[in-house]
Amino acid sequence: MNNISQTKYIDREKSWLTFNARVLQEAADESVPLLDRLRFLGIFSNNLDEFFRVRYAAIRRMRFENIDDEKILGGITADKLLKEITEIVIEHQSESLRILSEIEQKLEKENIYILNEKQISREQGNFIRDFFIQKVSPAVVTIMLNNLDSFPLLKDTSGYLAVKLVMNTSSEALNNNVNEEDKIRYAVVEIPSTINRFVVLPSNSEKQYIILLDDVIRLNLNYIFNIFDYKSMSAHMIKITRDAQLDFDSDLSKSFIEKVSDSVKERRVGEPVRFVYDQAIEDDTLAFFLNRMEIDSSDSIIPGGRYHNRRDYMSFPNLGRYDLLYKQNPPLSIPGLDLEGSILEKIKQKDYLLNAPYQSFSYIIKFLREAALDPKVVSIKITLYRLAKNSQIVSSLINAAKNGKKVTVQIELQARFDEASNISYAEQMQTEGIDLIFGMKGLKVHSKICVIERVEEKKVKRYGFISTGNFNENSARIYTDITLFTANTSILKDVSKVFDFFEINYKIHRYKHLFVSPHYTRSKFVKLIDREIVSAQLGKKAFIKLKMNSLSDFKMIDKLYEASNAGVKIKLIIRGICCLIPGVKGMSENIEAISIVDNYLEHSRLYIFGNQGNPEVYISSADFMTRNIDARVEVTCPIYDKNIKEELIETFEIGWRANVKARLHSEDLKNKYRKRGDEKPYRAQLEMYNYYRNMLEVTTSKL
Repeated sequence: MNNISQTKYIDREKSWLTFNARVLQEAADESVPLLDRLRFLGIFSNNLDEFFRVRYAAIRRMRFENIDDEKILGGITADKLLKEITEIVIEHQSESLRILSEIEQKLEKENIYILNEKQISREQGNFIRDFFIQKVSPAVVTIMLNNLDSFPLLKDTSGYLAVKLVMNTSSEALNNNVNEEDKIRYAVVEIPSTINRFVVLPSNSEKQYIILLDDVIRLNLNYIFNIFDYKSMSAHMIKITRDAQLDFDSDLSKSFIEKVSDSVKERRVGEPVRFVYDQAIEDDTLAFFLNRMEIDSSDSIIPGGRYHNRRDYMSFPNLGRYDLLYKQNPPLSIPGLDLEGSILEKIKQKDYLLNAPYQSFSYIIKFLREAALDPKVVSIKITLYRLAKNSQIVSSLINAAKNGKKVTVQIELQARFDEASNISYAEQMQTEGIDLIFGMKGLKVHSKICVIERVEEKKVKRYGFISTGNFNENSARIYTDITLFTANTSILKDVSKVFDFFEINYKIHRYKHLFVSPHYTRSKFVKLIDREIVSAQLGKKAFIKLKMNSLSDFKMIDKLYEASNAGVKIKLIIRGICCLIPGVKGMSENIEAISIVDNYLEHSRLYIFGNQGNPEVYISSADFMTRNIDARVEVTCPIYDKNIKEELIETFEIGWRANVKARLHSEDLKNKYRKRGDEKPYRAQLEMYNYYRNMLEVTTSKL
C-alpha cells in the first residue's frame, strides 16, 4: 500500500479481503457463542469462495487480455495484485485453521467432540460402517485417473479426496515387468453434497460425538478400493474454484432464459482460479494433480488443513445446545399495523416502516396474500432478485394470478449464483400465467419494488412497498433491511414508471421523487452533497450520514472528500468494501467511517442529508458502487412521513454509537475495534431490537 501522500483510495480487492477478515474476527471472538463462532468460520469460507469465483477471476482474466490493467487497477499490474491477494489469503487461511482448532478444544469442554476416523470406538465404527454402506456408498463417485486421456471435471462446489494407492508389486497379480505408472495409482473420491457433512454419532453418555463425512469415507476407503492389491493408501482433501463469469452466445433463435440457462451450465467448466490442498499431502501426489489439472502459477495455490469447504460449518448441527448459540429474539410487530386485519386499509391512512429482522417479514407476505384475494385489486407488479428455497412470495403471486389478477414480475435471471433457482421459478410462474420481464442487455435489475392497483370508487388507487433488500423470507431472518409500505400517490406513480421502463427500455422516464439508476442516481446524490457543501461554506450546520454495504465508486469518494474539505461532517457506516480513507488532514479530516459485523448481516442502505436543519432521508437498493450507480436498475426512495424519518435517523444513531462490534475503516486495513474508553458496552444490534421493542410497548400501552 502506498503512503497517504501518494493515494486517495483503498484497493477494492484488499478492502474486500479486509471485510472478510472482520468476519474471521467474529469467529475468533471469545464473547461469541461457540456454535456461532463455527457459523462465522463458515461465512468466512463461503465469502472467500465467492471472492475467487468473481473478483479474483476477473483480475486473472485481465492478465490474459490485451488491456491496460495498471490503469484499471490503479497503478498495479494484474499479475502483482494476484500474488498479493494469494499471500493475504494464505495468511487468513492459516488464521482460520488456528481458530477452528481453538473452537474444537472449547467444544470438548462442553462435551462436544469432533472425531476423525482414527479416534472412534468399536461401536461407533460399526455405526459408521453401516451408515456408509446404506447412505454414503450409493452417492459416492470414484474415478481412477492413471489411464484417462483427459482429467475429469471437478466441480467447484464439491470437495474431493485425492487418493494415492501404492501397489503391491510383489503380488502375483503383477508380473515382473511392472510399469512405473502401475506402481502407484491415483484416484479422486467426490464427497457427496447431498448428505449432511456432519454425521452425529450415537452416544450413551452426556458426551456428544460428530464425525465429518470426509472421515466416514476415509474410514471406508478399503471398501471402495478392495478390488486393488495395494500395500499402502493415503487420502488428502483438495478443492478447486472456477471462474464464475457467465458468457452468453449470440444465437438469435434462443430465448434469454435459454441463454442464461446454457451459460450457467457452461460455468461448471470455467477456468480454475484457485486450488486448495491439505498441506500434509505427499509431494508426488500434489505434483500429479497440479500437472494433470493444468494448474500453474497464474492460479492461486493455497496450502490448507485436513478439511476444506468449511462453508458447511454454517449448517453445523446445534445438537440441542441453544446455550451455545446467540439468543434468537422473536421478530416484533410493527406498531399500529395488525397482521389480523386489512393491511391495505392501514397503509391507505399512513406510511409504515418494516425494519427486518427486528420486525416480522410476514407483513410483506400478508400484503401480497391480501392483494391476491381482494376483489378490488386488479394488478400486481414486483421485482424479484433472490428468492427463498420455498418462496412464499412466489406462492402469493401465483395465488393472485389464479384469482384473475394481472401479475407482472421482473425477475433477474443473472442474480449471481441464484441463476438456476430464478430460472426454475420463472418457468413455474410462466406456467401459471404470470407475465415475466427478464431485464435488459447490460443492466441487472437490483431494485426492490412492488406496486398494486386497486379500483376504489371507480378510480385506480395504488399501494406498494419499496425496500433495501431482497424479498426473501429466509434471508430476512439474518439480513437487516428496511421496507417502506406506502399509498403515496406521487411515489407510486414513479414506481409504475420504473416498470414502464422495464418494458420499453429505450424510453428514459423522468421521476419526480425517486432516484433511479442508471440515469439519475449519481447526479441526484451529487446534488445533495453539493447542497451540504454550500451550507458549510455559508457557515451553517452541514452533515451527511450514510449507511451502506460498500463504498467503492471513486467519483463519489472524491465528492465526499470535497464535502469534507468544505467542512461538512460526514459519518459512514459501511459493512464491507470502503475505498475511502477517512481522517486524513487536508483530504478527509471531517469523515469518520466504521463497520459493524455482528449476528445479523448489515444490509440496509440509509442516506441522510442535513438540509440546514430539516434533514432529508432516503432508503435505497443501491450502494455507492459504480455498478449500482451506472450499470444496474436501482431505486432510491425519499421518506416523507415525519415519524418514519425520525425513526430512521434514530436507528442510524444507534448504529453509530456501537462500541462492541464496530471496527474503524482505515488505510492500514487493520480492522481495529472502536475504542470504548469509559463508555458502557453498546452493541448496536441488541440496542436496535430494544428500541423497536420499547416502541411497540409504548404504542400498545396507549391503546
